[in-house]
Amino acid sequence: MKKPFIHDDFMLQNEQGKKLYHEYAKDMPIIDFHCHLSPKEISENHRFSNIAEIWLHGDHYKWRAMRALGFPEEKITGKENDHEKFRVWAESVPHTLGNPLYHWTHLELTRYFNVDQLLHRSTAEEIWKETNRQLQEEALTTQDILKKSRVEVVCTTDDPLDTLQYHEEIAENTSLETRVLPTFRPDKAIEIQLVGFNDYIDRLSASEGGEIRSYKDLKENIRFHMDRFQERGCASSDHGIQALPFIEASEEEAAEIFSKRRNKETLSSAETEKFRTHFLLFLGEEYHRRGWVMQLHLGALRNNNEKGFAQLGPDTGFDSMDDAPIAEALNGFLNALNKHDVLPKTIIYNLNPVHNEVIATAIGNFQAEGVKGKLQLGSGWWFNDQKTGMLKQLRDLANHGLLSTFVGMLTDSRSFLSYTRHEYFRRILCNMLGEWMECGEIPEDYELAGKMVEDICYYNAKKYFGLTQKAGV
Repeated sequence: MKKPFIHDDFMLQNEQGKKLYHEYAKDMPIIDFHCHLSPKEISENHRFSNIAEIWLHGDHYKWRAMRALGFPEEKITGKENDHEKFRVWAESVPHTLGNPLYHWTHLELTRYFNVDQLLHRSTAEEIWKETNRQLQEEALTTQDILKKSRVEVVCTTDDPLDTLQYHEEIAENTSLETRVLPTFRPDKAIEIQLVGFNDYIDRLSASEGGEIRSYKDLKENIRFHMDRFQERGCASSDHGIQALPFIEASEEEAAEIFSKRRNKETLSSAETEKFRTHFLLFLGEEYHRRGWVMQLHLGALRNNNEKGFAQLGPDTGFDSMDDAPIAEALNGFLNALNKHDVLPKTIIYNLNPVHNEVIATAIGNFQAEGVKGKLQLGSGWWFNDQKTGMLKQLRDLANHGLLSTFVGMLTDSRSFLSYTRHEYFRRILCNMLGEWMECGEIPEDYELAGKMVEDICYYNAKKYFGLTQKAGV
């Protein structure tokens, strides 16, 4: 009988890696400390109408692949019906060989629907019917998927103005074993140069955080919303920053720049960077005071296709890697917090893998007594959450720091089926360690290496994010 494509030893190419995966990694719970799942869909235990809704609505990875094959936008993100969009995706899948989409697609079919057929034009209709039957008739709601995936904690990504209504509802749901915590993402209050900055400050000013007439008021308003998030169990912040700013400024300078922007005056590039630096340092100090983790996602060059952006908006597949230098600003930013003893635990994710070693060596400058792996080189993110990108991140971290302290994988996804990416990562990690054992580069000591695997897959993140207490406790 022919072995299915996704089988027990998928991507495990040595006996040592197989042992590490099956005995130490496979059954570890998941802590998804950064994602873009909808807390509303979790709270309402959303049931998906069909496989296209859960697979294709909002997945810019798949959209980019279909565009590369020349399919019309109408059948990718447009008004075409879901059945036809799924058919187009099925026709696209055989062309994704070598892309992680091929692996992810079949992992998800196997793990969530027990479908081990390869998806292509000839199998599309049968798979469409079977997956839709299960979505409607069996336990495949959002909460069921979290349970099936053994997800212990989900940290969503939330604007300071979010009411956190759904997080509150989830916390009161005693039947849901997964904890769902908010993550504080105040980017719209930082990016003073963007067109919508004043409109966003107006919205903040109208919130319960209080009227904003000055830079001091802005900081008080943001503190108020941080307190709200803390009450709901928030353990971290998140920032998506193209290039980390670092031009230091006084409180008075930052206040003057803020006033100029509120008066609709034009700012120089230096003024923009001074404000962004000052406000980010303020936020870092606040995160440290609260014991939150600061997550920095660096290096995305966004919305490059003006025509596509005008048609579809942000996060629709028109972003790519930036290549701006980061070493001086990163070290300066971390040092400015560290010298005042207010540097929070920090994870730095970079979109351009050429910066792995720059970041890995920078974080080594600022580790701290009493905190295991206080500063982290984040997992392969976005364009790097594939085999080559993950292996490079793991090896660069191991070469320049301590792989054993790594907090591991996250989904960074809007899809509830993306939890197979944790399995994907764990298989790649274990196979790499197995190769090292096979070559004699590390001892074939399963107690030693197995503990490291368990820590990276689960325990390090649980401790790092302080996830031993229930939300609100």
